[in-house]
Amino acid sequence: GNKNVNRMIKSIIIEDEKLSRDVLRSVITQYCSDIVICKECVDAKSGIEAIKALRPDLVFLDIEMPDGTGLDVIRAFENDVFSVVIISAYEHYAIDAFHLSVVDYLLKPIDIDDFMNAIKKVRKVLRQNSSHRRIVLSTSDKVNVVNVDDIIHCASDNYYTVFYFVDGTSMMISKTLKEVEEMLEEYGFTRTHKSHLVNNNFITNFIKDDMILVLKDDTKVPVSRRKKDNIVRLIHN
Repeated sequence: GNKNVNRMIKSIIIEDEKLSRDVLRSVITQYCSDIVICKECVDAKSGIEAIKALRPDLVFLDIEMPDGTGLDVIRAFENDVFSVVIISAYEHYAIDAFHLSVVDYLLKPIDIDDFMNAIKKVRKVLRQNSSHRRIVLSTSDKVNVVNVDDIIHCASDNYYTVFYFVDGTSMMISKTLKEVEEMLEEYGFTRTHKSHLVNNNFITNFIKDDMILVLKDDTKVPVSRRKKDNIVRLIHN
């Protein structure tokens, strides 16, 4: 497919100063055609409510607000997947913010190059997150939309490839493992052997003496000599 198609990014602005909201809105409208502003909030409490209700992809967040800080807003959503760009007049929250894995921390007044750079990072993060990680697999009788993060590993079976999923199911499709590898390599999959491709997120350990990779579901996958160094490097990272 065409990887350059930017899908629409749902965003929320949480900022108590009207001027800052106006500036941000006009920058987004002018420079980011793929960002939709779903809501503008003036304090932490309404911001948290808006995130719950609208499930945005991206939150633009001020730090100092009348009823708390932007960091409180982030902490209210420990496991939710949305990107945060902080826009603050103050530098001294930056370290705490990065501990909470914000995508970027911009200082007011907004520098347009810094802003565009932040948005570029956001697009990249969103591409990597699960809603953007779906592929289409066709079996002999149907077309399936699959979440890449549910694939534990793929094994070659002549001209077919069998996909093994987190829920214990499997699916055979008529593509060679090489074709599947090309489809999946940008999503963090590694070829361990001529017949095996694994999802890096599911590797639990590597038994060097036996040249076997153990996956989270206890599957044991062989590693070929040629791939050994690559696997060792991967695990150390």
